[in-house]
Amino acid sequence: MSSESAPHVASAASNSSSPEKSPIFLELAASRREWIDSVLRPWCRTVELKDLRQAELEWLDLAGKVDPAATLWTWAWERFPDLVHPDFPGVHETHRVEVQLKDQRTFCGYPDSRNSRRGTLILVDRTNEGLIETGPLSIDHILQVNRLPY
Repeated sequence: MSSESAPHVASAASNSSSPEKSPIFLELAASRREWIDSVLRPWCRTVELKDLRQAELEWLDLAGKVDPAATLWTWAWERFPDLVHPDFPGVHETHRVEVQLKDQRTFCGYPDSRNSRRGTLILVDRTNEGLIETGPLSIDHILQVNRLPY
């Protein structure tokens, strides 16, 4: 292909789509972003672990070229606001939390972001006996999470 024909091809391609035939790229991107914000992200906050893991397998098709750890799993953990930070992916490790399971058991500790993967939470805490690890705790079994005071 000669360098003279390249601008002509690009020009022809840009003129071949009209607003009546298909949305322009910016409208399409905005529509996809709206769908992600209004449908996909809220869905992640409500479904069971098995559905989240199935979505993870198809995440490229659902959400595009984004890391499931930074989107799918962060959005899933948003059902427990004290576990996440709006500016960071994954579970937030800075604050000690109390996790109450649906069977009424309660565990306290700091979320371990590195080891809390694919819908399971690991807590780490220091006791008189030393460092203890609790988990994995399935997102399906967690009733609520509360940040503990310092």
